[in-house]
Amino acid sequence: MDYRQTIAWLYEQLPMYQRIGKAAYKADLKNTEAILLALGNPERKITAIHIAGTNGKGSVSHMIASILQEAGYKTGLYTSPHLKDFRERVKLNGDPIPENKVVEFISKNKDTFLNISSSFFEMTVGLAFDYFAEEEVDYAVIETGLGGRLDSTNLCQPILSIITNIGIDHCAFLGNTVQEIASEKAGIIKNKIPVIVGKHQALTDAVFITKANESNAPIQFAEDVIDLRQYQTEDNSNKLFDVWLNNKSYINSLKSPLNGNYQHENICTAIASIETLIENNQLDISIDNIISGMENVIQNTGFFGRWQKLSSNPLTICDTGHNIDGMKSIVRQLGEMKYKQLHFVLGMVSDKDIFEILTILPKNATYYFCKPDIPRGMNEEELAQAGFKAGINGLSYNSVTQAFRSAINNAGNNDLIFIGGSTFVVAEVI
Repeated sequence: MDYRQTIAWLYEQLPMYQRIGKAAYKADLKNTEAILLALGNPERKITAIHIAGTNGKGSVSHMIASILQEAGYKTGLYTSPHLKDFRERVKLNGDPIPENKVVEFISKNKDTFLNISSSFFEMTVGLAFDYFAEEEVDYAVIETGLGGRLDSTNLCQPILSIITNIGIDHCAFLGNTVQEIASEKAGIIKNKIPVIVGKHQALTDAVFITKANESNAPIQFAEDVIDLRQYQTEDNSNKLFDVWLNNKSYINSLKSPLNGNYQHENICTAIASIETLIENNQLDISIDNIISGMENVIQNTGFFGRWQKLSSNPLTICDTGHNIDGMKSIVRQLGEMKYKQLHFVLGMVSDKDIFEILTILPKNATYYFCKPDIPRGMNEEELAQAGFKAGINGLSYNSVTQAFRSAINNAGNNDLIFIGGSTFVVAEVI
């Protein structure tokens, strides 16, 4: 098989959560254990930094990888889902895994995968671990896919576990309360391995502290040690911060190209994580490495789709936030902006409880309802009807492209176009 055929086989022959949802989820790690055993247990040959959470885990993963790269470390980065190209999931120093490596891996192990009835995600985790071990990376930054305790990535052997914020998402798999979801995320906490939690949350702190104590794992909340003070926005393209560590000035004028307000919390989490590894003598990293890593995160890691500016006339922004907490952050930031009219290109997936999200969206925007081009994509008419019940109105389009083009045609120079609701909508626009 060539690369195109290999990717087609991955997508079409085996379950993939991003395509079919719950049917792809497996409630144990037996398959992944069998895959990794057949591969010679590559997870034991890499030094991992493991990251879970409802929102922010992708951002924190990319920030940490960028800082490691700036410090000269050979850095693997595993994230999901991808936006445009499958190879985005597995990167080495910011470069996607070569096509021939994907082809060789699948060709060599295809029979094994079929015998095990492997899922898309299980195979992809095996690919990442195998590639990073083969390349002898210094560090592998590993983002969980779904949950933590039963996520295929949880077989890695980390030197640090990181948990970003906890919100309501993937309830069919993880639980219906933030405490239940936090318990699944806490499953990445390992015996005597330090853990960083992004922020205090009244309903989840005890979950993480209890699990850490049971595991003899030192625990620290990032917001207890890092304080980020924004003092200027530089021509709307970068945000500038002063960073304080343990109430002492640490970094002056830290520049971030990630303009989502929610990134403040993620920056704190990433820096607190790096500091923990420095204190434990596991990293040799300077403040200059941290500064340049943050400033160059997009170029270093190919990080896209988070409050990304697509054009200026009219101002067009996209963001992959898709659950209630992510959308609340987006709506708050939209409310801080100045524009004449908001044009909102909106698409969602059918296995989400969408009504609560729809009710918080701006009522005075013009909506362009559309269906992401995946089997799980919600029908645009169904989405429009749900939107009408939630008090938002607009027209329906049978593709993201059509919806986006209509928004461009209708928008004036002083208007704002926003594209979101699903990672897959953003992927089609980018």
